[in-house]
Amino acid sequence: MSDADTAMEFGRLLGPLRRAVLRRTRTAEDLPDLPEAQIELLRVLAAAGSATPREVAERLRVAPSTVSNLVRVMTATALVERGPSGTDLRTVRLAPSPRALELLNQYDRASTGALREAVEALRPQSRDALRAAIPAIAELLAEMEYKASS
Repeated sequence: MSDADTAMEFGRLLGPLRRAVLRRTRTAEDLPDLPEAQIELLRVLAAAGSATPREVAERLRVAPSTVSNLVRVMTATALVERGPSGTDLRTVRLAPSPRALELLNQYDRASTGALREAVEALRPQSRDALRAAIPAIAELLAEMEYKASS
């Protein structure tokens, strides 16, 4: 298989795999149907503790207006808390609510469990191949993030 074929096949599988994990996770724990964009925004805020909308947009590589729209919905559902910046009163700081952090923990536990069950159901050769591919996938992610920031 050529590099182009590998890239095409890998790209074709990523979206459905991600959606399958989310679907199974939500079903297993009866979790709310949060859009993936909201989950990613919460992950950025959880990792940072708090951030400005501009910082979130840069980390997610999306337009500031996209972050504004997400934050509007997420503050209404008590997932994101808005507060003033300690250094600039014109700037807003965003933080995940305690409820959002608990939901992220539930999603992570459920998705890990769902993935573990699926991996355990694979043939031994497939499990070994998946384990062996993890460093390459991590390197691919780093390369994709590097190219996006250049």
